Amino acid sequence: MGHVPVLLDEVVAALAPIDGEVHVDGTFGGGGYARRILAAADCKVIGIDRDEDAIARAETLFADEPRLIPVHGRFGDIDALLDDHGFEQVDSITLDLGVSSFQIDEADRGFSFMRDGPLDMRMGRTGPSAADVVNQMGEQDLATIIFRLGEEKQSRRIARAIVERRLKSPFTTTLDLADLIDGAMGGRRGSRTHPATRSFQAIRMFVNDELGELARALEASERRLVEGGRLVIVTFHSLEDRMVKLFMRERAGLMGGGSRYRPQQEAAAQPSFELPNRKAIAPGDAEVGENPRARSSRLRVAIRTGAAPMGGAVSTGVDLPSLASVEVSS
Repeated sequence: MGHVPVLLDEVVAALAPIDGEVHVDGTFGGGGYARRILAAADCKVIGIDRDEDAIARAETLFADEPRLIPVHGRFGDIDALLDDHGFEQVDSITLDLGVSSFQIDEADRGFSFMRDGPLDMRMGRTGPSAADVVNQMGEQDLATIIFRLGEEKQSRRIARAIVERRLKSPFTTTLDLADLIDGAMGGRRGSRTHPATRSFQAIRMFVNDELGELARALEASERRLVEGGRLVIVTFHSLEDRMVKLFMRERAGLMGGGSRYRPQQEAAAQPSFELPNRKAIAPGDAEVGENPRARSSRLRVAIRTGAAPMGGAVSTGVDLPSLASVEVSS
């Protein structure tokens, strides 16, 4: 199936594109958001994606559309990517933090335990893979990753089972790992979801440094958005949504003090964003019925003020082992 962008109408309404603007689609994927933005106004869209397949798709689908500028790279590196293409500031930045359906539905990408394939999960096909992580990291580190990113209560049992099994033979495929986790947890026991769901999510997020990428993109949004520029983010994970929520509230001056996400906020700083909606926007029943993957999605919007950036690093709020310690297998 093709990728179905969630909350599409709500995202475009929040962006409200007008002629002459420059918009950043930081997670191009299948181009669903970009296509609607370009249809709404005579503007430009910078389509960023770390997946080379997505960029190839953009170059093919938008071959006759010069207003789309495909850019291969991570949205966490948006500062450098905009510099490289001659853009100092932009009118909007949109991020859809869900995994692309193209990646999930292709077994050889190793994102899903529903289709057997190599245990990969890398969005950009570089760096350590999921197989490298589960075959090399220590038991305590694996448990930490699965507990913090997957919010899996049985993380220690799963990590122990992984380490014991890999002593006999390394993990190489998605179903191999999924079956091991299933056995370690005693099966579904009436649950609607597969026992490996949270663990796979955690490993994928760790392999791709998804929270770190988001933190860097949030920091860059203050520097790169013009006054009146829109920051529009769709999340699917509670940790991501919490990061976005706290960032927007802090930068809008709605927090009483610091937090673990930004502990040294300066009280005297003027708000760099304002929030048109205090609460996240959720998909309606009709959309969830047509696209079950939209069920956990949440949309948050912030509008850049004319104040100077508050600055300061945005913390993920989660302490994790270092991915740099994992060697890439040949």
